[in-house]
Amino acid sequence: MSCIVLPLAGCQKEAPKTEDIRPVRAIVLQSSDVDVDSEFSGEVRARVESKLGFRVGGKIVARSVDVGAVVKKGQVLMQLDPQDLKLSQAQALAALRAAETARDFARAELKRYQDLKGQNFVSQTVLDSKDSAYKAAQANVEAAQAAYRGQSNQAGYASLVADIDGVVTAVNAEVGQVVAAGTPVVQVAKSGDKEIVIGVPEDQVDRMKSISDVRVRLWANPQLSVPGKVREVSPAADPATRTYTVKVTVPETLPAKLGMTAVVQFVSKTPQPLIKVPMTALFYEKSATSVWVVENGAVKLTPVTSGGVAGNDLILASGVKPGQTVVTAGVNVLKPGQKVKILGDEVASAKPPAQSTIAAPAVGAAK
Repeated sequence: MSCIVLPLAGCQKEAPKTEDIRPVRAIVLQSSDVDVDSEFSGEVRARVESKLGFRVGGKIVARSVDVGAVVKKGQVLMQLDPQDLKLSQAQALAALRAAETARDFARAELKRYQDLKGQNFVSQTVLDSKDSAYKAAQANVEAAQAAYRGQSNQAGYASLVADIDGVVTAVNAEVGQVVAAGTPVVQVAKSGDKEIVIGVPEDQVDRMKSISDVRVRLWANPQLSVPGKVREVSPAADPATRTYTVKVTVPETLPAKLGMTAVVQFVSKTPQPLIKVPMTALFYEKSATSVWVVENGAVKLTPVTSGGVAGNDLILASGVKPGQTVVTAGVNVLKPGQKVKILGDEVASAKPPAQSTIAAPAVGAAK
């Protein structure tokens, strides 16, 4: 049997070796002098948002709006039971009428005593007392008039009206509830100007103030980028988040609805163009940092020098140049001279940071 097997084994042909081609992802390096220093997620809010409350206390008997209702200036939002206020107004009116009657009697008395003094029937002292009584009665009338006007205003405060054109964003009281004067019952956001509210960590607040190029994108439409302007920086950190509230105004061209999520980018120009690569492109070996550069379908290991970190990317100070193709995924399975196949029909280009698509919220959240 062994004599037969050996000749057969010698007749077998070896299978042809296939070239090992590794699939990888890569980008074409580009340089840019625009750097996204930081980006923060925030919330779209109205620049003016009023918490409205009755100027008098009482029981709510009517509510005319719901959350989301568009209101006009002067429109009635809620009403209190006006009965007690009308009674107080009637009481003030009665007091005014009594004061006017007393004033008219004092005036007539003064006129009679002036005639008697002209005939020397009364002394000057008596005339002066009548004059003082008239002036006191006149002062009582003026006080009663002021009290009546005040009570009339109080009666008018039974109706809560909108003082701006806007939209109702919150309703904090219902019919039948008794509220005190000044208690917020309706919240109205003014139509027009909007802003993005973000929270900035304490170690970046001062740097944000010096950056004038601010860009805003909506999660609902990340392709649209509009310029923004820092309007207000809180002087104190929020006690819960320990971040500083920053308000960024945006133009009316931004199709943003209240409550939408937006990303605010603070962009500045660097002294010289920068080359950035994702962290996944780095290959570490013997305390050296390198990248795999694709040339003629094969890779070679190229040492690079780091120039700092920008978000999730690494700034390369030396070792590579714009136009080179660098592997970004699969770096740990490659070896020098390895043949590679770049996944995708075309090599993805590294976009400048300011044009990158928003994919996830960055550090810092609006309160």
